[in-house]
Amino acid sequence: MKESAFDNFFPEITYFYFHKCGPEWYILPHMVTNYEITYITKGEAEYTIDGTVYDLVAGDLLCLNNGDEKKAVATANNPMHHFSVNFYSKRPSSRNLKLPFPIISHIGCRQDIIKLFKELAMYWSQRYPGFIMKTRALLMLILNRLEEILVYDLEAAAGDAHVGRAVKTIAQRYQEKLTVKGLAEQENLNEVYFGSLFKKETGMTVHQYITKIRVQNAENMLQSGHYRVQEVAELCGFSDVFHFYKSFRRYRGIPPSLYIP
Repeated sequence: MKESAFDNFFPEITYFYFHKCGPEWYILPHMVTNYEITYITKGEAEYTIDGTVYDLVAGDLLCLNNGDEKKAVATANNPMHHFSVNFYSKRPSSRNLKLPFPIISHIGCRQDIIKLFKELAMYWSQRYPGFIMKTRALLMLILNRLEEILVYDLEAAAGDAHVGRAVKTIAQRYQEKLTVKGLAEQENLNEVYFGSLFKKETGMTVHQYITKIRVQNAENMLQSGHYRVQEVAELCGFSDVFHFYKSFRRYRGIPPSLYIP
């Protein structure tokens, strides 16, 4: 069985909150201490992390480590709602562990994760006897679920069969020109219904999922050192290099050129 990055992790929460930002909300520039995870469930915001600007939307996950510098402002006409948790490991052996997640990930508004965050918020705010153990356990469940999605690329075991077959098709044919219509027809489903079902099961639209798979394969090709950026873009099904750069930076936080050894 593959070892998890969190197998020896013993988290201690320093703060946790759920916030519905107003149009004038902002965060002044400062250095992050410990680990910090922010999950946006509604609206938008602009974050600047170590000098790089990210436009975050509902379904985005922001993962920061000790020493990262950040500032943020709300998108005035659509300010975000978000959960934010700051924590550290009480075990010395794992205190220097980096979170095994990209700075920015789009995981979608997943109800299983939102439910865990809401339960964490309830126990953290009400401080019932034993709340420290309960909130620590809930945070571990959240970290485990994020690891399944972002590191091991695992989806819910009891997923829809139509979506499962579509996911397998995307994994095998991501280099091709795939469309929602084509995948829906493969399953003999209405295009709109299939798109809705796919998002419900995976937390992403079909296009977002295809792009994620293409970026993951592109990352592997770039790290091999055998391909140029232009070649990788073409071999992974991107329409042009500009689209590839934009998509790669969106999912990995840095341009693809930095992945070449």
